[in-house]
Amino acid sequence: MLLYPVYSVLFAEAGLSDAAISSLFVVWSVTGFVVELPAGLWADVFSRRLLLVAAPLLAGTGFGLWAFAPSYPAFAAGFVLWGAGSALRSGALQALVYEALERSDAAHTYARLIGRSEAVALLGVVAASAVASPVLAVGGYRALGVASVVACAGCAVAGWFLPDERAGRAEDEVSFARVLREGVAQVRRVPAVRGALVLVAVLTGVTSLDEYVPLLVRSTGVASVWVPVLVLVVMVGDAVGGWLSGRGVRRLAPVVGAGAVLLAAGSVHQSVWGVPLVAAAFGAFRWSVTAADARLQDRVGDGARATVTSLAGFGTEAVSVAVFGGYAVGSAWAGPGVLVAVAAVPFAVVAVVVWVADRRG
Repeated sequence: MLLYPVYSVLFAEAGLSDAAISSLFVVWSVTGFVVELPAGLWADVFSRRLLLVAAPLLAGTGFGLWAFAPSYPAFAAGFVLWGAGSALRSGALQALVYEALERSDAAHTYARLIGRSEAVALLGVVAASAVASPVLAVGGYRALGVASVVACAGCAVAGWFLPDERAGRAEDEVSFARVLREGVAQVRRVPAVRGALVLVAVLTGVTSLDEYVPLLVRSTGVASVWVPVLVLVVMVGDAVGGWLSGRGVRRLAPVVGAGAVLLAAGSVHQSVWGVPLVAAAFGAFRWSVTAADARLQDRVGDGARATVTSLAGFGTEAVSVAVFGGYAVGSAWAGPGVLVAVAAVPFAVVAVVVWVADRRG
């Protein structure tokens, strides 16, 4: 998706303030918040593959709106479509992969497989960041939008070839109400599931801060055409964290803590020399999110796996809204460097809580 490295810059160049951009991110999260749980229920009752086909088509439609009708209403509509697509994918993909591995007695490889798949996806973002600058210089944002729509169509085609044993199940075999009751019961009655769900929600939600990376890079004073190149550095760090997922999963607390320190130091630096530190921080966070997701998948039962995962996604969107709202309010007094550095605090708190819980457990 060639628009990814620069879409927040597109918003800024269309005349939107930091607060207005944050309001778009809130629209994005609220959409996911509303769609997340119904999507998880659908994935547990009907077809996960169908959701994975529809998700990128919705997102691609939104990117087309951004490229050809750049305005606040089009940006908001695009985020509604993207948010709905992300919610359809969330829960369905994790459940499909984990259960397929479990049937092959390979569930222990889940963190490594998911982490590496995310690393490969991030390398796609890296490639997009490298290509975005020359394409932007030659064809502008419309060229980036067309390429992004084509990429989303390719994702939909790939999703069609995934296995889906839930397709075609008898309607009386399961029901939305039954799956929802089972999912809620697992969260309420099993402390390990509840704790893992909250951990995923908080870590993933605060990591939504990555939407401000282009603005953070731009605040260093570099020209807009160089923003994708520096965002690329952060994406590489993120991808490395994903590739290393599944290793040393018991070190979750120190890794999150190290990421918090690196994020604060790199953001406050307010220069391009702080970007590598931010890249390392997001690598640590990517590794941590995957490790937390693996904890959740190991502890939840198959009957409502996608639903419970979507409950975590539901919590993620709630945390994301708080992050975006906090950034919008804070932007009246501080720039991206300070605001991103402040966001290191929740990660530090998570590191302490996980360290205490692991020592007790």
